[in-house]
Amino acid sequence: MSRRHLLITLLCCLWILPGLVGHDPWKTDEAFTFGVVYDMLRGGSWLVPTLAGEVFLDEPPLYYLTAALTATLTSPLLPLHDGARLATGVFMALTLLFCGMAGRELHGKGNGAIAGLLLMGCFGLVLRGHEAITDVAPLAGFALAYYAWALMLRRTALGGTLLGLAMGMVFLSQGTLETVMLVLIAATLPAVSPSWRTRSYARALALAATVAAPLVMAWPLALHLRSPELLALWLQNDVYAVFNAGTRDVTFYLRILPWHAWPAWMLCAWALWNTRREQLSTPAIALPLTGFAVTLLLLSAAGTARDLYALTLLPALALLGAPAACNLRRGAANAWLWFSITGVTFFIIVAWFYWTGLELGVPARLHAHLHRLQPGYAPGFKWLPFALAAGYTLAWFVLLRKLPRSPQRPAIVWAAGIAVLWGLTAILFVGWVDTGKSYRTVFTGLRDNLPAQYECVSSRNLGESQRAMLHYYANVVSHRDEIASRSRDCDLLLVQGVVRDETPPAGRWKKLWESSRPGDKVERYRLYQRIR
Repeated sequence: MSRRHLLITLLCCLWILPGLVGHDPWKTDEAFTFGVVYDMLRGGSWLVPTLAGEVFLDEPPLYYLTAALTATLTSPLLPLHDGARLATGVFMALTLLFCGMAGRELHGKGNGAIAGLLLMGCFGLVLRGHEAITDVAPLAGFALAYYAWALMLRRTALGGTLLGLAMGMVFLSQGTLETVMLVLIAATLPAVSPSWRTRSYARALALAATVAAPLVMAWPLALHLRSPELLALWLQNDVYAVFNAGTRDVTFYLRILPWHAWPAWMLCAWALWNTRREQLSTPAIALPLTGFAVTLLLLSAAGTARDLYALTLLPALALLGAPAACNLRRGAANAWLWFSITGVTFFIIVAWFYWTGLELGVPARLHAHLHRLQPGYAPGFKWLPFALAAGYTLAWFVLLRKLPRSPQRPAIVWAAGIAVLWGLTAILFVGWVDTGKSYRTVFTGLRDNLPAQYECVSSRNLGESQRAMLHYYANVVSHRDEIASRSRDCDLLLVQGVVRDETPPAGRWKKLWESSRPGDKVERYRLYQRIR
């Protein structure tokens, strides 16, 4: 491995690792995702995902199964939630690897790593790429699919096999819509480029369908054999997510891309500006451009729009912008380089300034302000976070001094800067953020205030994340009043409401406990006991 590849591998590790361990499941997505994993670890079905005792068929189980595996392999060295979150690190490593391999196939030796670095440098991926969420698994599937399409131009059988595996991975982690995206991209490529308008491509697609079919059919078939009603429920959830017109926002992704895909979209615009019309059908342009267009079109037409779903747009933009990152005019390349150096260095100084205020109490006004935002956080100097953050800071300045001049230098410096800033944020401030985004103090407090003897706990207005964390921290599976099949006449009732509006349950009840997350001025949890 050359020094350049060793450096890029190190950068990827420095970007992936921070934030995967050292904090509780955060509201909202992490909490209910881990809740499903926790049910599996507690003996629940690996075929039918459940959340706090209830069937939860929003997505197929690939991510949950992977997270349960990583949690099992790393226990008791790591807490279960940290071990489960390592699955995200696995999928992100695969995403960067496949994106880099696709870039090398499309743009030649030396450009593959740049595609991976551009993907790593996108703002929208920084936080989401470190959360325990199911959406990172289809992201790896999309990256593998782009590599397969590029590879099948010279290795038909291997490319077709990998495309089938990618389709299976996407379906088993996200469902129908994202799988249809891959099918439509595959069908559209021959229309936009003669490179895929060949008999070998048709054979590759046939092989991909052969490989994908058992992967796509296995879980729904097993679900049907378990219970036809369960399969119908999953299909209803899956179709509703696509065709629910009540929340459709066709411009959502166009509005968020300027920050979500920064700076990859700028390089894509530059690449297309300098591309002649006859070059649009070349594989390096046609594949990522077609993939981006089809994905954007289907996402915009779907019933629900979230920044999470935009992750599947990023590999195409990274692949399209990779050659532009190495062929910028000298003035533009220098501007990007110095913007990265000055911007990242400035925010490194800001991060350490806020750390001294948070942990050392200097300046006192900043310390008081940060404590008001998260009143439950216990400040104090901690050697391990300090040493790790100091190492990230030192690595930044060593890189600036040692990195030789090259066309790839601006992209490497930008990606390294994002890795350093994320590392400092995740290392120095994870405890402070965790105080406000964790449900630990709420539900351990509820656990400690439960009567010594009680029959069961009903709940009212309790969200999926809260039910999951109630199960994890208090070992309580509530019976929801909102669902007739789950409702029970329990002697305890947990109500999720707001601070300024308390509506006691009708009848003879007394309030045993009331609490909220530290610093949360909205959510409030109240536990009532029936008076017999």
